[in-house]
Amino acid sequence: MTSSPLVLRGLRGATTCMDNSMEAIEEAVSSLMDALMDRNHLTPDQLVSVTFSVTTDLDACFPAAIARRRPGWDAVALLDCQQMAVQGDLPRCIRVLAHAWIPGDQTPVHPYQGEAQRLRPDRSGHN
Repeated sequence: MTSSPLVLRGLRGATTCMDNSMEAIEEAVSSLMDALMDRNHLTPDQLVSVTFSVTTDLDACFPAAIARRRPGWDAVALLDCQQMAVQGDLPRCIRVLAHAWIPGDQTPVHPYQGEAQRLRPDRSGHN
């Protein structure tokens, strides 16, 4: 554990779903949240808020409802919204913006998984 003071950071990430089903969305959200938490060495009490945005082709369930079931996430502010529709955008995509307290000397890791790796090729080695 570091002795560096905690700073509030925005953590980004994204993933894609195989299809528009509750099961596919649950699998994608769980995998993305596991990566975000594990790779940034986070505990739920470090999270302030998490906003999920989804493309218009995903409407089988709310990603925040899936995240809300995670142990210790009852105090985390969660929000779902619809991603702006842009021609040619990546289909079946879930994006996340999380605000978390992390040590100031820790480099944030922004996980991009599945086809969402195309959104941030500069992060493709860190997914």
